[in-house]
Amino acid sequence: MDLHTVTAWRDADPGLGLAPGETWLAGGTWLFSEPQPDVSGLVDLTALGWPAWEQDASVLRVAATCTIAELVERAEASGLRALEVARPCAESLVMSTKIWGAATVGGNVCLALPAGAMTSLMAGLGATAVVRGPHGERREPVADLVRDVRETSLAPGEVLRALELDIAVLRRPAAFRRFALTDMGRSGGVVVGRRDEVGLVVTVTGATRAPRVLRVDPADPADPSAAVAAIADWYDDPHGAPDWRAAQVARCVTEIVEELS
Repeated sequence: MDLHTVTAWRDADPGLGLAPGETWLAGGTWLFSEPQPDVSGLVDLTALGWPAWEQDASVLRVAATCTIAELVERAEASGLRALEVARPCAESLVMSTKIWGAATVGGNVCLALPAGAMTSLMAGLGATAVVRGPHGERREPVADLVRDVRETSLAPGEVLRALELDIAVLRRPAAFRRFALTDMGRSGGVVVGRRDEVGLVVTVTGATRAPRVLRVDPADPADPSAAVAAIADWYDDPHGAPDWRAAQVARCVTEIVEELS
């Protein structure tokens, strides 16, 4: 879409400053999908050349500007067990491969849509968001960064720099479930489960207004149902009613507990 209010485009500078009317640009797949009447300038984050994938013995750091296509390719070549859910998470967005090649991981998270595929992946695997802004750098779990539909904790001038994942977590198995009203329809919900040192962590996205992280005791048959029953912010839109979403999430959580136990 032509953004007729935009009169300026510039590369981002290392100081990451925004002038009035400017907004960040990375992949731009959402930005150019609808009018942006309040935007007069675009600031291109890809000009900073952030490495898409940096891995050491303890941390995997994925740049916010990494495309979804590159993330999936690197995840599948990594040999890290939990990253086997990267492709199904990406596919849950139901987008073309052309979009995969342009849309960025950070952009999808910051858009904060319930069905955000990269929110499902990153929150599900316990990623930490690295945020830069006028007051320096801070870190926050992705599951907390996304607060509601189209709402994040990012303050004016802040930008998501990267997403960090614990290699120890990624070496353990993870499980994925998705449900929708139709086979190729938008996700009604996505559930990602993983093991940690204590037990099982299950993250619900798509079916709720923001990510919901549940700690489940696999030894207690009633615990998964109780954890799901405690969720109060079920999303309601044409892609699924709240009661249907709640029932589907309960089923998915039970299946994931069985798979990972």
